[in-house]
Amino acid sequence: MILLSFDIEEFDMPFEYGKSLPFDEQLSISTAGTLSILKILKGAGVKATFYCTANYAQHQPEIVIQIINEGHELASHGYYHSEFKPEHLLQSKQKLEELTGVEIRGYRMARMMPVDEKEIEKAGYIYNSSINPTWLPGRYNNFSKPRTWFYHQNVLQLPSSVSPVIRFPLFWLSFHNLPMSILKIMSVATHKKDGYLNLYFHPWEFTDLNQPERFGFPSYVTRNTGEAFIKRLADFINWAQQKGYQFMRTGNFVDTIKQKSRM
Repeated sequence: MILLSFDIEEFDMPFEYGKSLPFDEQLSISTAGTLSILKILKGAGVKATFYCTANYAQHQPEIVIQIINEGHELASHGYYHSEFKPEHLLQSKQKLEELTGVEIRGYRMARMMPVDEKEIEKAGYIYNSSINPTWLPGRYNNFSKPRTWFYHQNVLQLPSSVSPVIRFPLFWLSFHNLPMSILKIMSVATHKKDGYLNLYFHPWEFTDLNQPERFGFPSYVTRNTGEAFIKRLADFINWAQQKGYQFMRTGNFVDTIKQKSRM
């Protein structure tokens, strides 16, 4: 089973590199990337989960409705991407439900930062996918966390996928910088060990990010972005389907875990 997910947010990452970007450009870049993602998924007949900030959804409600109408799951990515308060957990869930009329069951913290699981449960989320169970310099050290799903504070935790033993992260940066042949070998090994893959990406990766004066990103961020990444993701999905892997929305996968737990 492969769980594809995409973090839909106002594109504020240039701020981390000393650049500024008008809000309308942040929205337009994320929107263009989201439309590219939806086109890829529709062509492949694959359903995915979109973790969306309430701020983005308020400004681009038609895109969020399109995500739902095309059969994908909507989950919360907080209220704002660069600001967090505990009350945002419930407020973002309520705003997304108000805008779409669908139940929001999942959460992912911006930048995979730590979040109080008691507050997650209190806000009414069923699952949380905010852990990258590896070590990234200057970001986090989660070697002590389980590699695969587990329960904490009555909330199902669904870490992003990392390889067995050395815990090499199979996340968005890996898909830009590693040869696809290596990624596929690692994906097979991880799927064999865990029974599933939990992979996450962002819409802005589908924009040409090799614009140093505009974004200020290092080469490991800009490599294979834009059209190159559209081709990479489409190729990966096609390869996985030919291998016989199934794709599933995260919420549906969580339901299968709950059903097995009751047996």
